[in-house]
Amino acid sequence: MVSEMDVVESARSRIAWRLLPFLFLLYVANYLDRTNIAYATLGMKGDLGLTDSIFGNASGIFFIGYFALQIPGALLVERWSARWLLSLTLITWGALTTLTAFVHTPHQLYGARFLLGAAEAGFFPGVIVYLSHWFIYEDRAKAVARFMSAIPIAYILGGPLAGAILGIHWLGTPGWRWLFLLEGIPAVLLGIVTLFVLPDRPNEAHWLAPNERDWIASRLSDERRAKSHAGQMSIWQALRYPPVIILTLGLFFCYSGGYIFWFWMPTLLKRMTGWSDSHIGWIGAIPFIAGLIGMLVLGATSDRTRERRWHFAAPQLTAALGLAAWFFLPHSNAILILVFTLIGFGTVSYLPAFWALPSAFLTSSAAAAAVGFINCTASIGGYAGPKIFGDLSQRTGSFNTGFIMMIVCWIIASILVLVCPRERAS
Repeated sequence: MVSEMDVVESARSRIAWRLLPFLFLLYVANYLDRTNIAYATLGMKGDLGLTDSIFGNASGIFFIGYFALQIPGALLVERWSARWLLSLTLITWGALTTLTAFVHTPHQLYGARFLLGAAEAGFFPGVIVYLSHWFIYEDRAKAVARFMSAIPIAYILGGPLAGAILGIHWLGTPGWRWLFLLEGIPAVLLGIVTLFVLPDRPNEAHWLAPNERDWIASRLSDERRAKSHAGQMSIWQALRYPPVIILTLGLFFCYSGGYIFWFWMPTLLKRMTGWSDSHIGWIGAIPFIAGLIGMLVLGATSDRTRERRWHFAAPQLTAALGLAAWFFLPHSNAILILVFTLIGFGTVSYLPAFWALPSAFLTSSAAAAAVGFINCTASIGGYAGPKIFGDLSQRTGSFNTGFIMMIVCWIIASILVLVCPRERAS
C-alpha cells in the first residue's frame, strides 16, 4: 500500500517537474524580448540618433503600457484560464518584438516599446497566481525561485547572443534589427505550444494520480480556509490593505534602481571600458550568474526558515553597498566587474522571497488582484528609474548622480519591506 507520505512527495515532485521547466522557458523568452533593447542600443543609437535621455525614455516607456493590464491579467488567470491567457500573451508580444526591428525614429521606438509593455502585462502576475494554484505555501518560494531564475538565465544567454547578432549585417540590415527579428520568433512558437501542454488546475492534470490530485486540492483548500480572514476581503479592500501598500512602495524603489542596471549595464560597460560589443555581451553575463546563484540559494533558505523580509532586504543592501564602494575604491575594470557582480546579485536574488509574501497575506481573487496591483504599480519605477538616469547622465555628463539615486532607492526599498507586518503563513 502506498503511504500518505509517498503520495505527498510524489505529487509535489511531479508538479514541480511538469510545470516549472516549461514556465521557466516562457520567462526566458519574456526577458529576452523585454530587455534586448539594452544591447540593441549599442547599434541603434547611431542609426536612430538616440541621446541618453531618449534611450532612458524608450527603455522605461515599456512600463507605462505594462502598468495598464497587470490586474486584469492576474484576475483572468484566477477566474478564466491561465493556458489561454499566457498563450495569447506570448503570441502578441513575440509579434510586437519582431515589428520593433522596423522602427526608424525615436517616436516609433516609443510606440513599439509601449505596445510591447501592454502585451506582456498579464504574463508575470498571471504566472504568480497560477503557481498558487499548484504549490503549497512551503514550496512556493522555491517554485518562484526556479521560475524566476529565467531572469538571470535570459541575461546570461542573451548577452553573448546579442553581442554575436550585433556583429552581423545580413541583407544590408544592421545587427540590432536582426536582434529584434530573431528574438521575437520563439515567443510566438511557445505561445502556440502553451495551448497544448499547460493545464489550468490540478484536476486537469492527467499526469497526476487520482490520490495525488485529491491531496493537492485538499491541501490548497485548507490553506485558503486558514487565511479566511484575508480571503473574505473584497478586491478593493485587498488593494487598500496596509501590507499590500507597503510592499508596493518597496518594490517600486527596488525596480527604480534595478531596471536602471538591467537596461543601462551594456552602455555603462561600453563607456567605462571601451570594450567591443561581443566582449560586453560575455562580461555582461557575469553579474547575472551571481544573481542566479543567489536566487536559488535564498529561495531555498526562505522556504526552510519561512522568513521573507530579510531575504528581500539583504540583497538590496548588498547592491547598495557594492555600488557605494565604487566611489571609494581605485577604479579599474576588475573592480567595475566586481561591483556589477554585487549589483547583479542584489537585483535578482530577492525575487522569490518577495513574491511569496502576497499569497501569505491574501488568497483567491484578493491575492490575484494584489499581485497584479503590486507589480503594475511598482513597475512605474521601471519607467521612472531608467528615464531619470538618462536625463541625469545627459545633463551632468557623468553617471555618478544616477549611481547615488540607485543606492538611495535600494536602501529605501529595504526599509519599507522590513517594516511590513509579518506574514501569517498557514
